[in-house]
Amino acid sequence: MEIEHHPHLVPNIFLFIDRRCFPEWTIQKAKIDFHDLTFVVDGKADYYINGEKFTAEAGDLVYVPEGSVREAHTFKEFPMHSYPFNFFWAEPHNHIHLPFKGVTKKVITKEILGYIREFNHVWMSKQPFYHIQARALFELILHRLLSNYYRKAPMPIDPRIKKLTEYIAEHYSENLSIAELAEWLQLHPVYLGRLFKQSTGTTIKEYVKRIRINNADMMLSSGDFTVKNAAEMCGIDDIYYFSKLFKEMKGYPPSAARKQAGLKHLLE
Repeated sequence: MEIEHHPHLVPNIFLFIDRRCFPEWTIQKAKIDFHDLTFVVDGKADYYINGEKFTAEAGDLVYVPEGSVREAHTFKEFPMHSYPFNFFWAEPHNHIHLPFKGVTKKVITKEILGYIREFNHVWMSKQPFYHIQARALFELILHRLLSNYYRKAPMPIDPRIKKLTEYIAEHYSENLSIAELAEWLQLHPVYLGRLFKQSTGTTIKEYVKRIRINNADMMLSSGDFTVKNAAEMCGIDDIYYFSKLFKEMKGYPPSAARKQAGLKHLLE
């Protein structure tokens, strides 16, 4: 399941608790119609998911997708302390499963734990519009988990690479030289390239291309720009190369994005 092909997933969290288990704690065997994403921060527990046994310990992630039969109990000698998120994907996407299987070992970073604690504060305080803030924090957690899963890169991102991606976001339409970027960061170009790929899973050139095409797609989708205008404003002067690159990355030609924008305006 390629979850990145589902850009419209919206999690609706209906249960979150700071679960500090007593020695006899259990979850009775039952089929669930929601998703259970549990972060174990201390102790141990055995989970049975569709009859398969998984042992979760501190630092582990438990994932039980909707439609699964779930059962669990903690270890009496080491009662589990965890933070479970129970949620639905907004319709019609609840059948979409995250790529994690049962228990994923040692995935909780300081950054993720910080988001969880902030989520806990927001969820408990229940200030006006807290659901919006809580959902945003949960999506940051999902982003970190999924990025780590697909990229297999260390977390969190190197501050120099973060500085560079922020610069690219502001200057993507300019002629970006890797040598000049490396000099700006006081790094050797080869080392910068290696560090960037390790942190993002892609090369600087490919990253810049993606930023340019994504921005061009937004411009065309607004209906306010021609294909030629969008290409030039994103730093690509060759319209034929732009069209080819756009279709390779998006799966449809730039003219289709602009045509879709026109149809939306007609319906308004």
